[in-house]
Amino acid sequence: MSIQEKINQLRKELRQHNYNYYVLDTPTISDYDFDMLLKELQELEEKHPEFYDANSPTLRVGGEVTKNFNTVEHRYRMYSLDNSYSKEDLLDWEKRIHKLLDTDDVQYTCELKYDGASINITYENGQLVRAVTRGDGFQGDEVTTNIKTIKSVPLQLQGNYPKSFDIRGEIMLPLEGFQKMNEERVANGEDPYMNPRNTASGSLKLHDSAETAKRPLECYLYSIVTNDFSPIGGDAEGRGGIETQMQVLEKAREFGFKVPKHSRLVGSIDEILEYVAYWDVERSNLPYEIDGVVIKVNSLAQQEELGYTAKAPRWAMAYKFKAERVSTVLESISYQVGRTGAITPVANLQPVLLAGTTVKRASLHNADQIAKLDVRIGDTVYVEKGGEIIPKIVAVATEKREEGSQSTQYITHCPECNSELVRKEGEAQHYCVNDLECPPQIVGRIQHYISRKALDIEGLGGETVALLHKEGLITTYADLYDLKVEQIVPLERMAEKSAQNLVDGVEASKQVPFEKVLFGLGIRFVGATVAKKLAKHYKNIDTLMVATQEDLENVEEIGVKIAESVRAFFDEERNVAIINKLRSVGIQFEIEEKELASNVLEGKTFLFTGKLTQFTRDGAKQMVEDNGGKTISGVSSKLNYLVVGEKAGSKLKKAEALGTVIILSETEFLSLINE
Repeated sequence: MSIQEKINQLRKELRQHNYNYYVLDTPTISDYDFDMLLKELQELEEKHPEFYDANSPTLRVGGEVTKNFNTVEHRYRMYSLDNSYSKEDLLDWEKRIHKLLDTDDVQYTCELKYDGASINITYENGQLVRAVTRGDGFQGDEVTTNIKTIKSVPLQLQGNYPKSFDIRGEIMLPLEGFQKMNEERVANGEDPYMNPRNTASGSLKLHDSAETAKRPLECYLYSIVTNDFSPIGGDAEGRGGIETQMQVLEKAREFGFKVPKHSRLVGSIDEILEYVAYWDVERSNLPYEIDGVVIKVNSLAQQEELGYTAKAPRWAMAYKFKAERVSTVLESISYQVGRTGAITPVANLQPVLLAGTTVKRASLHNADQIAKLDVRIGDTVYVEKGGEIIPKIVAVATEKREEGSQSTQYITHCPECNSELVRKEGEAQHYCVNDLECPPQIVGRIQHYISRKALDIEGLGGETVALLHKEGLITTYADLYDLKVEQIVPLERMAEKSAQNLVDGVEASKQVPFEKVLFGLGIRFVGATVAKKLAKHYKNIDTLMVATQEDLENVEEIGVKIAESVRAFFDEERNVAIINKLRSVGIQFEIEEKELASNVLEGKTFLFTGKLTQFTRDGAKQMVEDNGGKTISGVSSKLNYLVVGEKAGSKLKKAEALGTVIILSETEFLSLINE
């Protein structure tokens, strides 16, 4: 046997033992024998570097140092999940599902909702090539080196896997491992970690992967994402199709991933609630923490039909277990000013431990909430974590209230600039309308402009923005482009290199695409998704700036409120002046047009329904756009063509009732493009 063959054999053997131990929990050799095999491989690899393999089992010990974690855009967006807290919430969700699919024939998978750090791992040809944190859902931090140290993450897949795909899951710190880590820290005179979730998340951002390797992290997977299931679908090699979420979980196990076998296939809300009730009690016996249950429509074709809202899949719902509640004392109320001038009251609390973290502050939302709770300074209050993330006051122990306590009077003037507050009709919050001079609004707008989803300016953070404004160097985000290194160096915590990085980051932002710039302008109600729609529709800032409110309302998914806000923004002369300044320095105010394959579908609108067999929905949408057409989200008088797959439901009936929509099969749609 040659040296290379021996190395390959050892790698294969060690991968199998690793899988047996960390995924199947059924080791077939002793730890000592495993270590001896690993040592033999290490020695051979050191003597023969020409046979280096980035996914060798020997690299799980870590040792590579990462100074900066690169920001990487997700190939497929990582959406959030909508939350439910009651049977009524789930019943409402089920009704929407049945109505949208126009059928009662729907099955669901129930899965445990792991309380860890979300991760997206990319595999190419069976090899782990990249691991990225969730981030903001659009992009995250690349932590590949640290993820490779986690024993339950396969570096090389087994079985008939897709050629290229992403798999998603949670990085967890099992309770036993977490307890041992804390025992060691206490023994060394260090403070214990607060909770497994935050510790797992922090472990992914350690700069030395050898330190990550020391932590007993696990990875539980729950979703495969790809535009092409064909390598494991009905292809020429007959590897069997994947048509359901349960099959996704089964296949993930076959490929070598750790997928706990607690998932259950159900057909009704009653069965879902039975599953929820069981795990609400039984979760205390799990070796890791969960904070709820995730319910998904089982059929992938139905998932595709249901699609997504701007933030979450319509086909999934998280049922959150009742949040932990603690009592503490409200010491004072302070008021924060946001970038739009919105005032948010914040409760300053006597510190209390809640769900593993020390809570000192909680949101009071607005004046109505304060009045509804009748919360007062000195009250004993009950605090929960909303969705177990953001602390909030949910009740007051009025029986413990001292005599003579005074009702809380909501402030009438801005705490920052002393301008009189205004409460607009139909809105819950008070606003400071002095947006030109109120410091938090000025700083907030610039911080929004440089944020990750917007211009994402390297070398410039929120604190630095506040410092630059305080020193009189910037009053609008357009002023960033006037900054010089010599102006920045004298500032606190600044040096030549950091000042140069800031200036370079500002310069690089001139290449950011129009849709992100539009979002960065900070127009009220224009989030990242709306900004993309507006940029795509109007193509450039000039066309958008002169659009009437009526014109704006005719854009798909743009309502009255957004249209009014956009029109009001561009009617302000100072906003136009800022845009002109940004234009003069080279900011991108025009969408980069791709060359079309043809214009055969120009001016035509399309919608796809049912189970598509000849192409994916994303592929169909791309074909429409590449040939000059447009896809819309619903059947209406604006729809020209409805392309129908298998088991089409309510959309087909509605289109037939309209009588103006041309109905095509998938084959006819492809013929239309080819013509």
